[in-house]
Amino acid sequence: MFLVIAEKPSVSQSIAKILSAGEREDGYLSGKDCIVSWCLGHLAEYVSPEVYDSRYEKWEFADLPIVPERWELSVAKDKKKQFVVLKKLLNREDIDYVVNACDAGREGELIFKRVYDLSGSKIPVKRLWISSMEDNAIREGFASLKDGEEYQNLCEASICRAKADWLIGMNATRAFTTKYYKRLTVGRVQTPTLAMLVERQDAIDGFVKEAYYKVSIEGNGIRAVSETLKDEAESIALAEKCNGKPAVISKLEKIRKKNQPPKLYDLTTLQREANRFFGYTAQETLRELQELYEARLVTYPRTDSQYITADMEQTALELLELLPELLPCLQGEQIGGNVGRIINNDKVSDHHALLPTKEALEEDFEELSERQRNIFRLIGQRLAQAVSEECIYEETKVTVLCEGHEFSAKGKIKVQPGFKKIEETFRDSVQKEKQADKNRTDDTASIPKGLQEGMRIAEVRAENSRHYSSPPKPYSEDTLLAAMERAGNQEFDEDTEKKGLGTPATRASILEKLVSSGYAKRSGKQILPTADGKELIAVLPAYLKSAAMTAEWENKLLLMEKGEMESSEFLQGITDLIDRMIAGCSAISGEEQNRFRQRESVGICPVCGNPVYEGKKNFYCDSRECSFCLWKENRYLSSMKKLVDKKMAVDLLGKGRTHVKDLYSQRTGKPFAADLLMKVEDGRANFSLEFPKKKGNAKSDRKTEKQK
Repeated sequence: MFLVIAEKPSVSQSIAKILSAGEREDGYLSGKDCIVSWCLGHLAEYVSPEVYDSRYEKWEFADLPIVPERWELSVAKDKKKQFVVLKKLLNREDIDYVVNACDAGREGELIFKRVYDLSGSKIPVKRLWISSMEDNAIREGFASLKDGEEYQNLCEASICRAKADWLIGMNATRAFTTKYYKRLTVGRVQTPTLAMLVERQDAIDGFVKEAYYKVSIEGNGIRAVSETLKDEAESIALAEKCNGKPAVISKLEKIRKKNQPPKLYDLTTLQREANRFFGYTAQETLRELQELYEARLVTYPRTDSQYITADMEQTALELLELLPELLPCLQGEQIGGNVGRIINNDKVSDHHALLPTKEALEEDFEELSERQRNIFRLIGQRLAQAVSEECIYEETKVTVLCEGHEFSAKGKIKVQPGFKKIEETFRDSVQKEKQADKNRTDDTASIPKGLQEGMRIAEVRAENSRHYSSPPKPYSEDTLLAAMERAGNQEFDEDTEKKGLGTPATRASILEKLVSSGYAKRSGKQILPTADGKELIAVLPAYLKSAAMTAEWENKLLLMEKGEMESSEFLQGITDLIDRMIAGCSAISGEEQNRFRQRESVGICPVCGNPVYEGKKNFYCDSRECSFCLWKENRYLSSMKKLVDKKMAVDLLGKGRTHVKDLYSQRTGKPFAADLLMKVEDGRANFSLEFPKKKGNAKSDRKTEKQK
């Protein structure tokens, strides 16, 4: 009997079907000789610092660095039931071995490793490593299971990645938050990514447009343009000098050029084009792609390769025959068969490029969401482009001489459309209006036929024009993903294998974290830094926001996967970085620490005399040693459906009382007015109500309770 553990229930069901494990149990599927269960993604994560020591509940700079001697994991509350199932299965005496069938990548290793370790199981581990959820791929995968030890280096890299993120996130976030009295969240990868956004926005905000000038001449159907001129008077003088004068074609050059077909998609290039074509975020593309994979319509999503291996040649040829049936927009188009162009064994590591599957032909595409259909169509048409002929065009460059000054014109015509025809057909099928060529400028014009060197133009019309330099464009997810992929490249040797910022599998979540943390925001297709994002980058040292350094960490993880670096060496580098960071924070001046503390005090603390400021949930004392605060929502006032607002806090801190008109009586169901009184005992606020005195009654009705 053997046990199979996959990452998700849907994947488990596909595997169970192949293994004839169709009997449903609580949390797993069983068959004659096997059991198939699942993890529900990341079941366990590293615990927070306060679990190691209760003193970490209060953030203190003096307690840093926090480096666990023994790393502890905890199971997410909403997944404990499934973990109990897995733990029991992993420790059953009749189970001979377990198959790790989690996604075939770094994170899949980590998900399985954590569950296996927490269960205390000692049974042997085998690895299922597949790039497709097609029935044949699953059968072949189980026929060639590998020993789990063969993936030990990949597993170590996944553990080190998780530890590095925890160490930098926990220590740097606490260090800068306690020093600047403002919540500042630092991440190993998200912070350098944010730095790129801020740098681009600074360049845009600081951009000063500059005017420049050009002179164009036109005659005999040809329009030629001068070089860029800085001086307007010079452009006016040149236009006046040439207007109405003859010109001659002094040089005509024709060059035949080729554009090679694009490579197949890896995850990042697919995410970029899905953003460009459809406006999908990276996370949306990955989510839909994962569902297509689990539905056996495409191959493994989280790939960083744009090639297939030689043994897949026949599969690729069969897919090409099916493409017109899968993609109606390709019917009638000439699809090439140059499969050799997409084969490169040396550039396929864990998984080959994204491809549609043959089983997709049996799918009813009307049942798919619009996004899933669009993602699938992108992948299919990319395969058609990649194996088609190159696009050949003829570029013509013309130099026109007028009054001793040279003007130039250029144009091009397609000789062989090749893959471009498929690209244009697909674009037309998904876009209502064909986009204009954004690369076209005033310098590019159609060149009339029959031009020859020495040909004279009897009279030209000349005019000058003013133009302005353009600022850099804000990042879209398309261009930001490309920048993340290239990050740090110039810092490495040419033969270094690079990963940039993050990996194809993690870049989408990095962007989502930046948005959810409030450091970045989306505006249409653009992704922009917020004021909080700019503030964070302004105070961090260069090495924590360095794209090159973070890319170097990714490169070291890659070396670890290959067994070329020890995990201890990698983690020592991380702890050295944290020590450097803490030393730097210790040297921050008192004046700099108050950079974000330009706040309006609402009063003086009745316990220690320091200013009291307004927070999101309370009014708190400025002294970190003082625990006094006024909670906006407290137990005493909650029954009267009232929150402490700023005016009330000012009165309570200044006079010890405030008049409240809209208190609610649970007894009568009506609003009433009273004075709210505050008295501080043992550092805590006690509240009471005082009502207007009634005639003949010297006492006031008072209600008292200690604030919680």
